[in-house]
Amino acid sequence: MKPSGFFADHPVFTMDEARKALHPAGGPRATSALLQHYVRTNRLRSVTHGVYAVLPPGVSPNRFRVDPFLTAAALRPDGVFSYHSALELLGASHSVWRRCTLFTARRRPSLDLFGGEIVFANFPLPFRTERSQRLGTQRVERLGTMLVTTGPERTLVDGLRAPAAVGGLEELDQSVSGFPALDMKLLEKVLERYDLATLWAAAGWFLERYHTTFRPPEKLLAQCERNRPASPHYLARRERGGTLARRWNLYLPTAVMEGDPNER
Repeated sequence: MKPSGFFADHPVFTMDEARKALHPAGGPRATSALLQHYVRTNRLRSVTHGVYAVLPPGVSPNRFRVDPFLTAAALRPDGVFSYHSALELLGASHSVWRRCTLFTARRRPSLDLFGGEIVFANFPLPFRTERSQRLGTQRVERLGTMLVTTGPERTLVDGLRAPAAVGGLEELDQSVSGFPALDMKLLEKVLERYDLATLWAAAGWFLERYHTTFRPPEKLLAQCERNRPASPHYLARRERGGTLARRWNLYLPTAVMEGDPNER
């Protein structure tokens, strides 16, 4: 493949991908020399060690902001975008974040990227088998590249498990409530895999709150209630204050409890 064709199909890529596609005589050293030539001539920008981004025509390297999602996917092709990044890819987020997060089987240090940050997190323990990693995920196109992200159901549960990672419970509440539908059987599978009392309770609270929107079956609500904590708990470990959702034995932020979803 010619470099121009490769660059057109790979807005962000690794040196290994370039070597396999371009096959320059001389192996890795020749690949590195070729890519450095394109960096010097402002066709490419070096993002981090072994990762390059294609510069759009006429754009100064100093003004170009590399897409963090494509960078993360280049570094960890096995990754699954999660938390607030999943909300963004699914078109549901209510705020802009400078942190891009994905689950990966090969964790690495976070990467500072032009004023933002890419966080590489371990898959949660119940999702570390190869089969479970893809439970509740979707493929989403971004700038011509297909990415894997947690879908609405798993993003909801992951966000309830770690509210800070999605920008807080209010952001999660406003974002997920905008989805046109939730797959209740899939949601149940995700909850069963985590099997945490606080998550059963939090999911029950959310489904009850948006009963008119998502029409959850009463059987699922009853299951959530059976599996709730035996005594009042906070959703987040270090959280204090808030209002008790009595049916669910769960303390939640007062601002969320007082909000009326029917006013949106």
